[in-house]
Amino acid sequence: MKIDPLFAPVKINGLEIKNRIYMPAMQLNMARDFQVTDQLVEFYAERARGGAGMITVGYATIDDFSGSGNFIGAHRDEFVSGLTRLAAAIKENGARAGIQLNHSGRYNHSLLLDGSPPVAPSAVASKLTRETPRALEIEEIPHIIESFARAALRAKEAGFEAVEILSGTGYLISQFLSPLTNRREDKYGGSFENRMRFGLEIVQAARRRLGDDFPIFVRMNGNEFMPGGVGTQELVAFGRTLVEKGTADALCINVGWHEARVPQIVTCVPRGAFAYLPREFKRAVNVPVIASHRINDPQVAREAIDDGMCDMVAMGRALIADPFLPEKAQKGREGEITHCIACAQGCFDNLFRMKSVECLCNPKAGHEQERLLQKTGASKRVMVVGGGAAGMSAALSASEKGHEVTLYEQNGRLGGQLHLAGAPPGREEFAQLAGDLEAQLRARNVRIIFHRTVDEALIKKENPDEVILATGATPVTPPITGANLSNVVQAWDVLQDKVVTGRKVVVIGGGAVGVETALFLAEKGTLSGEALKFLLVNKAESPEYLYELATRGAKEVVLIEMTDGIGRDIGRSSRWVMLQEMARSSILAMSSAKALEITTTGVKIELDGVIEEIEADTIILAAGAAPHNPLFSILEKRSIPAHVVGDARQIAMAFDAVHQGFLAGNGI
Repeated sequence: MKIDPLFAPVKINGLEIKNRIYMPAMQLNMARDFQVTDQLVEFYAERARGGAGMITVGYATIDDFSGSGNFIGAHRDEFVSGLTRLAAAIKENGARAGIQLNHSGRYNHSLLLDGSPPVAPSAVASKLTRETPRALEIEEIPHIIESFARAALRAKEAGFEAVEILSGTGYLISQFLSPLTNRREDKYGGSFENRMRFGLEIVQAARRRLGDDFPIFVRMNGNEFMPGGVGTQELVAFGRTLVEKGTADALCINVGWHEARVPQIVTCVPRGAFAYLPREFKRAVNVPVIASHRINDPQVAREAIDDGMCDMVAMGRALIADPFLPEKAQKGREGEITHCIACAQGCFDNLFRMKSVECLCNPKAGHEQERLLQKTGASKRVMVVGGGAAGMSAALSASEKGHEVTLYEQNGRLGGQLHLAGAPPGREEFAQLAGDLEAQLRARNVRIIFHRTVDEALIKKENPDEVILATGATPVTPPITGANLSNVVQAWDVLQDKVVTGRKVVVIGGGAVGVETALFLAEKGTLSGEALKFLLVNKAESPEYLYELATRGAKEVVLIEMTDGIGRDIGRSSRWVMLQEMARSSILAMSSAKALEITTTGVKIELDGVIEEIEADTIILAAGAAPHNPLFSILEKRSIPAHVVGDARQIAMAFDAVHQGFLAGNGI
């Protein structure tokens, strides 16, 4: 019988790890003034209980300029007690405990440094922060190297079993390595050998402090994805040098700088897309190599290991979405896993809001203490009306508390608007969430009734103790002359393939639904991935022509928005990617353009005071939605407690729907 490669133990410099699932360091914004908090401890304890082989926390700071107070502190002795508590929580719950050390360099903000400029190898402005750092004097560099080493020793004293040094992602070691940010003329600049020196000396200094038998990991880029930056072959050479001269015990390969224009973590990135990069390192070094990015499913992970692409897999946001993914995979319950859908709404977007990490798919993430689901002592008959994201989330939490739950859906499938969100190219993971939630409902034997509209007669017949209303929303028809013409359709119908659209289309409304609809239509007539590979490997067409065939569809798409911004209701992590995709697909996006009238031949708009008509075969309305909640007054009349969640309560994002549903079910 074949052994599951995902659950074969692995040894790294004497540290035996029970399986190949590695939770990498991710900024969670859960520390306070560099101190470990209860929230942070409980978050990682839950992931350890879920069965991950090794968990690396962080990043942790090495000096006052390396990060801000919402990062874990490792640069002073006063932080050791908190670090000790965190390491113990991970180990006591069954996982190996590591900690990542890093210096953000020019990615830090002067606002977080009491007005002092961030430091970097050279004074090259950052597109991420829009600040110019101060170039480090050569006499300052040894102090930073030694600060890494001292922080590593504190981590060891705190009980961590490994230290990881971050040398990628555009942070300080990356900045020394790259000619884009290193303009120095001393021994730390110029040649590639000199630019490697800073990172190499940090690993060597940590080794001297930690001893030969303590595991040191290095997390590094497999490709910076920065024009003019460091590519894969040079980075492989750097990795080989770190192993041979710096005595690194494992390499964890990630991709891209934060400034890179190649999407790395959002839903349009195919699962396991970057596994080719660790393969290059695995061929060059004799230590374990870890793959990263968009590995959200056990089968993707085990195939990467089985195919020789890597030795371990980093599953970060996958374990935010489902801490018990490892246990479920090992026990044959993969059908019950909640997959990360790479929406970035609760993880990365929260960081931009200076909030701690949460998760669209898992409303308990980041709330492990206060959102415990405890069995009720008095089971109630709960009716959930609506099988979208909010309704399914509500039904799950109410059922988990021990209530008798019946979920009513007027259509023939669960998921609601998750299927609309999952219709455009590269957004299929939203439909995955619909399937995951349904699988969990069925695993809990929640009663589901399809094709049934709930009315007063049914409520009277069933006589529930409490009702959760998740009846969703209906699309809005804006007050535009001609909106009732036969060439006008709703975006929701387009995304569900319920209508036929012509070659020339105009989408009215530049919010999330409008952008998604425009991308959905722009994809029509482009090459599939399978066709593209066939034509490429057989050299049937030039790469330039294949690129055009992959990005230019059969339709001419125009998107108009009356305000001055496109996609304003899309999260920051995803918005730039979707706007980039629109430009690449030749979608004409017009902001500050007011639709005045729809005609049989197009749309009359006003732009900069000038009225013009855009010719179109089909006009698509994506002008928003309105809450649909016809049952609340009936329940109020019958004195049945009712909880309104999701779009039925207020139009919002899928994140809000899932969390509101959970809280409503948990509150009964």
